This record gives sequence, structure tokens and C-alpha cells, in this order.
Amino acid sequence: MGEKGVVRDLDNRVRGAVRHFWLTRKEQARASGRRTERRPYGGRAAATGGRQLDGFIHLVRDVLVESELPHQSIHIRKREVILPGWFRPVKQWDLIALVDDTLLAVIEFKSQVGSFGNNFNNRAEEAIGSAIDLITAYREGAFRGSARPWVGYFMLLEDAPRSRIPVSVSEPHFPVFPEFQGASYIDRYRILCEKLIRERLYDAACLILSSEAGGLRGDYTEPSPELSFRTFATSLTAHALAFARLRKG
Repeated sequence: MGEKGVVRDLDNRVRGAVRHFWLTRKEQARASGRRTERRPYGGRAAATGGRQLDGFIHLVRDVLVESELPHQSIHIRKREVILPGWFRPVKQWDLIALVDDTLLAVIEFKSQVGSFGNNFNNRAEEAIGSAIDLITAYREGAFRGSARPWVGYFMLLEDAPRSRIPVSVSEPHFPVFPEFQGASYIDRYRILCEKLIRERLYDAACLILSSEAGGLRGDYTEPSPELSFRTFATSLTAHALAFARLRKG
């Protein structure tokens, strides 16, 4: 950790996580093709094979440990990231920080490659619903003894021609809000993440764009400074450091 809670060498570490994402997808698609001898299935296997975002999950875990939290308090195993909900019994998150029975941070990691039209609404509904479920469960005492946890949302979106072109909207009865007029899927995800923060459903959100060709080299871009990984990590670090120093007295 650098001065004043700034994470050291962050860009290179993000680039490494981006490379891991694309290399893992590529290997999963190749392995599926070898098993099935049906190449069209490879993309589906890559989308459902998991592990692509492990580089980012491990990076955030390391950021929390560098923020003076005990390593054993950062949970990323599937059986250890299950929390009670309010509208459903439980929800499996991707990373939780649980220190001395205090639920400190909860983070969801998502990605989308292709199928933009089919998946954007699903991703939006998941993000909104999961946050409301968690916040309501907190309000109703599910995490008794904890202050409200820091909640984060991470999205890696494929940077491709189809994610950049304007998308038409259907308005059979009422007009959509003007920010969605002529918005691409990149714009839609940016708007979604900004509104998730504005409405305080999440404390921070991160939106990273990467193409497969560039991503294999670790290349990525960020469409908004507010949604950069550095902003995301700095917010989380500040929360973790404040708790760690209060805990030490």
C-alpha cells in the first residue's frame, strides 16, 4: 500500500487481471472444443466455465489485506460467501470481508462478452435486486452487530463494435429517459453503474472495457473516472483502513 491508502502498481495489477480473464476464456473454449468436437459450444463453455474473474477477485482480496485486514477474514470460496437475504433465503456473493463478526464489505463481480442485447437487462436486474435484498436484510438485522457494509459492483464488458453502436429503444406508451436515447451498450452500463452509486445501492462500482485481442495483452479502458478501478479500490481501501485502525484502537 502506498501513501494515504493508494494501492501501489495498480495499473499493472489490473492489466494482469485483464490478461487472466481473456486467457482463461480462451483456454476454456479450447478445452470444450477438444472434449465435444463442436466448436460452436466453445463460446458457451467460456461464458459459463467460471474462473475468468479470479484475477480481479484475488486483486481485491490483496488490496484488502494491504489495507491491514487479516487475510483469513477475506472470503472468496463459494461455500464461504453466502449471506442471508430478505426476499430470498440466501445469496452467494463473490467476495465478503468478515472481521470479528463484523460484515465489512460485500462485492459482486460480473462480465459480459457478446450477447449484449440478451444480457444487459438481466445484468441490470441482478445488480439492482441483489443490492436491495442485501440492504433490506441489513436493515432488518440479518448482520446484527455490523455497521452497514461497504457494497461494491464490478463489471468487465467486451469492447466490441456491437457494444459501441447506438441502440434503439421501444417507446410504445411513454418516452424513455433522455440519457438512454441513442445510447450504446457501453453507455447503458455506464449509466447503470452511475445510477447504482447515485441511489446508494452500491458504495462504488467499476466498469472496465476490454477487447479480446487487446485484453490478451492486458489492454483495457475505463469509460468514466468515477467508475475506474482506482476509484473503486480507493473507496474500498479507505473503508477498510478506517475499520482496521479503529479495531487496533
